[in-house]
Amino acid sequence: MKIWQKNINVDSFVEAFTVGNDRAMDLHLAAADVLGSLAHTQMLNSINLLSDEDLDVVQKELKQIYRDISVGNFAIEDSVEDVHSQVEMLLTQRVGEAGKKIHSGRSRNDQVLVDLKLYFRSEIQHLVQRTDILFHKLIQLSEQHRQVLIPGYTHLQIAMPSSFGLWFGAYAESLVDDLEMLKAAWKVCNKNPLGSAAGYGSSFPLNRKLTTELLGFDDLNYNVVYAQMGRGKTERILAQGMSALAATLAKFAMDVCLFINQNFGFISFPAHLTTGSSIMPHKKNPDVFELIRSRCNKIQALPNEIALMTTNLPSGYHRDLQLLKENLFPAFQSLSDCLEITAFMLEHISVKEHILDDPKYDYLFSVEVVNNAVLQGIPFREAYRQIGLDIDNGTFQPSKEVRHTHEGSIGNLCNDEISRMFNEVKAEFGFEKVEKALEDLLK
Repeated sequence: MKIWQKNINVDSFVEAFTVGNDRAMDLHLAAADVLGSLAHTQMLNSINLLSDEDLDVVQKELKQIYRDISVGNFAIEDSVEDVHSQVEMLLTQRVGEAGKKIHSGRSRNDQVLVDLKLYFRSEIQHLVQRTDILFHKLIQLSEQHRQVLIPGYTHLQIAMPSSFGLWFGAYAESLVDDLEMLKAAWKVCNKNPLGSAAGYGSSFPLNRKLTTELLGFDDLNYNVVYAQMGRGKTERILAQGMSALAATLAKFAMDVCLFINQNFGFISFPAHLTTGSSIMPHKKNPDVFELIRSRCNKIQALPNEIALMTTNLPSGYHRDLQLLKENLFPAFQSLSDCLEITAFMLEHISVKEHILDDPKYDYLFSVEVVNNAVLQGIPFREAYRQIGLDIDNGTFQPSKEVRHTHEGSIGNLCNDEISRMFNEVKAEFGFEKVEKALEDLLK
């Protein structure tokens, strides 16, 4: 029996098709659904739609359901359509008539909206924590290997001297901007849609600011039509933030796959962290980073997938939106896994020293030689022409002493400043406020 069902039984084929994989996806939302109901029932009590006695029994049982969810003792029955119906059914079975009153003033439309935003906030916080660990590992490696030079490339041709300090530090700073993107998604997710009902509000005198405060949201989605329009848009913005992180990881993974190749030989990992070949006994394949690259490339497609599923939908709710869960929810775990295993692999990376002693890298220092001539008073174009002729004639003599001192260069990595930026962005999320609000709600 569905909570919306009256006296007509839905065809079983139609029911199976419309429910689809939603029960499995909705398990991710179970804890958030209970939190939303805890806030909503307190609000109903404040406007006299739920008595103190009913509120007490409902709140106690909702908190018990939350504890059951936390220990994995919760399932959505095959006869039940979604997580909202399951929670309400359990509540009604356990507390009777009071459980039937909790849906006043809301619809499954705004119920799933608030569930999603609570769930997204939790997943964003988890991703930020994983990113924080990886960031500090990159900074540590940048400092540890700041003196070790490597070739820098443009067009995949040797260009100028770089260093492991620059390489690791570059990806650390990339995570700063990725966190800015994720913070934008956090700000969109951290607005309360509860009380918009089916997208057109309610004739009940709902106190939407109370539920906003109880759930730790920064603000409201005020316009009830826009609150419903935010479904799909929120997911797309969140996917864009995740895509930024994924792009950084995918690029780093590609570098690793190049640098571990025998033709480069700049880095290595222990044999037990690589894989072999069934016929070639010498192989040590970077499968971990190849899978990071592929997983993260897949995540980079996510914003387009969501955009194509929601483009040109008119305002109001549409069942199309249900399928967004199937695209987005698995991506949280995949991206989290990629962040975690990247940090793990970097705990075991070895870097090769004295790479640029090899004569094949002599031309990397052509700019250094040109700049040294300019410092001695020779016009740049004249110095550039002369060094070019020396290279063509085979008489070029490299000067392998690198003197880069400006901000962000080999000799001045500015890792302290990069760390400052990262910590400032991380602090702007305000996770503590949300944690405190939910902790109070569950007391």
